[in-house]
Amino acid sequence: MPEIDYLTAAPADYLQYVARSDAGRLYKSIALEQLQIEAGQTIVDLGCGPGTDLADFADATGPEGSVIGLDLDQGAVQDAARMLATVPWASARQADIHALDLASAGVDRVHADRVLQHEADPAQVLQEARRILRPTGRAVFAEPDYDTLVIDYPDAGVMRAYRSFVNDHVVRNSTIGRQLTRLAVEANFAHAQSIPVASVFEDVRVADHILGLGRVTQRAVAAGYLDQRTAADWLNHLWTERFTAAMTLFVVVAVA
Repeated sequence: MPEIDYLTAAPADYLQYVARSDAGRLYKSIALEQLQIEAGQTIVDLGCGPGTDLADFADATGPEGSVIGLDLDQGAVQDAARMLATVPWASARQADIHALDLASAGVDRVHADRVLQHEADPAQVLQEARRILRPTGRAVFAEPDYDTLVIDYPDAGVMRAYRSFVNDHVVRNSTIGRQLTRLAVEANFAHAQSIPVASVFEDVRVADHILGLGRVTQRAVAAGYLDQRTAADWLNHLWTERFTAAMTLFVVVAVA
């Protein structure tokens, strides 16, 4: 059997890769539907990255609307700006989404996709989202809950040890998905509804690109969550046997 490279690097266009995956297309279609964007509206995308979703929002608003992408990463903002070069009613700029330089009650829709899991203070971001929304506005947040991650493996204890490492060390706010409705209500949204979406993976290479299975396993060994022999057996099984994994992502709709 040829040697397997378990340390696959994430694709350079990681966010685009996720968006094009089956799991990505499923939850993103739900998020776009729940935003209920209308022509002429103003949309703000918090943590827009390279602009993965901005073109869809611009199509929905039309040229009489306005789409604003905000991200702290200047490189991502530049990528988004290049993508939007032919869409004058859409733009991207650098910003800290904890403290938005936007007027209160000035936008119709707010969107954030897998951003809050990385932020220092998700509750503050939701408060800012609520502040900038008009009284009739709505926000849609999409976040995974890594504590729901399950991977088929004969020894469930090994899978749980791997998941514990992810929760403890890999993702800053690993259970943010389940917290979003509560945080939205605490941020003075009038109503918040959670839509759980199961992301199922049956191709280990796709799962590795999105979840970083090989790289994260080696980090778990270094941190003492798995020993080297157990990790080797785990990875060999994942790459050579029938693969099944799943995780729940929550699309939360919050009405101002």
